[in-house]
Amino acid sequence: QLQAYGGGLVQAGGSLRLSCAASGRTFSTISMGWFRQAPGKERVFVAAISWHDLTTNYADAVKGRFAISRDNGQKVTYLQMNNLKPEDTAIYYCAGSHSSTDVLPLTNYRYWGQGTQVTVSS
Repeated sequence: QLQAYGGGLVQAGGSLRLSCAASGRTFSTISMGWFRQAPGKERVFVAAISWHDLTTNYADAVKGRFAISRDNGQKVTYLQMNNLKPEDTAIYYCAGSHSSTDVLPLTNYRYWGQGTQVTVSS
């Protein structure tokens, strides 16, 4: 199971750190991703980190502002979000995939957390 937390209300230009806690014995061999879904829009890829070599991938919209990391010992994945913009407002979901390389497609993720709301005011 995955549980995401850390969302909240922040002003534009501010920062938040999301966390995703995992349970189970196979976390170290699961690639982790963050997706987001804005009201009335589809869920889209934000960032991912491979279990194999810790390669990270980011959506163009967040490159240079967001950073994904993981702590295998604590079974936690983080998403540090800096210089937040109103268009970052969405529900953020963490997800787990058995793939070590093809980590962008939503359909490659088997495990999903419940989501945490991020609201950025202008």
